[in-house]
Amino acid sequence: MSLTPAPAPAPAPGVFAAVDLGASSGRVMVARVGPASLRLEEVHRFPNRPVRVGGTLHWDVLALYRGVLDGLRAAGAAAGGRLAGVGVDGWAVDYGLLDAAGALLGNPVHYRDARTDGAAEKVAAVLPPAELYAATGLQRLPFNTVYQLVAAHGTPQLAAARRLLMIPDLISYWLTGQQGTEITNASTTQLVDPRTRDWSPLVAARLGIDLGLFAPLRGPGDPAGLLRPEVLTEAGLEGPVPVTAVGSHDTASAVVGVPAAGEDFAYIATGTWSLAGLELDRPVLTEESRAANFTNELGVDGTVRYLRNIMGLWLLQECLRTWDAQGEPQDLAALLAAAGRAMPLRSVVDAGDPAFLAPGDMPRRIAEACARTGQPRPRTPAETARCVLDSLALAHRRAVEEAQALSGRRVSTVHIVGGGARNTLLCRLTADATGLPVVAGPAEAAALGNVLVQARAAGVISGGLAGMRALLRTTQPLRYYDPAGDRAAWDEAADRIARGRGKETGTCA
Repeated sequence: MSLTPAPAPAPAPGVFAAVDLGASSGRVMVARVGPASLRLEEVHRFPNRPVRVGGTLHWDVLALYRGVLDGLRAAGAAAGGRLAGVGVDGWAVDYGLLDAAGALLGNPVHYRDARTDGAAEKVAAVLPPAELYAATGLQRLPFNTVYQLVAAHGTPQLAAARRLLMIPDLISYWLTGQQGTEITNASTTQLVDPRTRDWSPLVAARLGIDLGLFAPLRGPGDPAGLLRPEVLTEAGLEGPVPVTAVGSHDTASAVVGVPAAGEDFAYIATGTWSLAGLELDRPVLTEESRAANFTNELGVDGTVRYLRNIMGLWLLQECLRTWDAQGEPQDLAALLAAAGRAMPLRSVVDAGDPAFLAPGDMPRRIAEACARTGQPRPRTPAETARCVLDSLALAHRRAVEEAQALSGRRVSTVHIVGGGARNTLLCRLTADATGLPVVAGPAEAAALGNVLVQARAAGVISGGLAGMRALLRTTQPLRYYDPAGDRAAWDEAADRIARGRGKETGTCA
């Protein structure tokens, strides 16, 4: 007589907190995750306001940390004082410097600060762009971490530094007392070889960058410490609460949160930036890829995020700020409705033009870009908004088409995740421009990717990316857009931008 062992009990649902830091705001989300369930709620949101001091634009990172602590207190209240874990994700390239005692050496400098002006040219004189790309696979953006470090060379702050932590790693350090450098965000420094998934000694040596500044590398799912006793007390939490390294670059977490059913998809993670590309199993390091300004950033589970950075909804956000400052505030819902009625493709601009990178009067810069290329200037906020959204849809189209051509991977669907998934006009225009069906959602893809990696590390769920994405498809609301409209009109508008790009130099997309 044989006895059949009883099946192992299913893992109990866990309550996890995702700290998700964006360029304009931060939030703390609470997720209740089980093998077949996933419910997410926002418990705290706080602004991320840069501060200009002495001519330098800084992040107010202590205010961000205050917001994180307040958010963890709200998360604890929502979870009855007990959390199964915490994960932190945020934007890329920026960092904080610590002294030998672990104290912060000043507020981190904002990537939009002008200190990196000319730094790319200095790097190119020592390490030609083709060699740098072959070693790191990263697109040339004027604010990449290597350019920030070259710009900071010789400053007292960098000379005094004994540790460099990327922004999510800095927040994790303050929460736990443990230092580490999570690999997906490390890959945006332009100091990591995407083939070895380790630092590039060649690049560091040629540029005189001390890799000893960086804490040991860790990957998504690795333990990152426990919340400090004083954090537990301030947040009203019962310990121990583990902190898990997630895809700490918010785009890496957002790509985990893409609810794709197979591999033949493109993604567009939309927010302040649009990150448009493909998920691959190996980097594309060809000269053609470099010339097209595609980047190879590292993702979860050994993947590569092959993508292009596009200015994204920053263009519209900065227009809204400008109109507000000029005493002409715009209601976003009404503005988008009016933009939907405006003449399509009347005027379009290159959404990768570095002229749009800095803060300032965005409507004026957009109008000037239209005039330079012989197109009508937008006359109203609705026309400006329509120009922005048509231009973003065309930038999405170009990125998706070129990513396929350069990688050899064909796609049948475009997934839009992040805040832009709520923008129905942008989603519809992207479907029309690309000629591909668009699946929009989830809007909180980064937070969802964050908690899914935590839940897997805790044993609440199992499997790889396919399993996590299957859970998203059954638990998250999605919207579908089929392509329509006049393909010839989109082709002509794309040609207009290409002709304008050919007349100018220095574009970054």
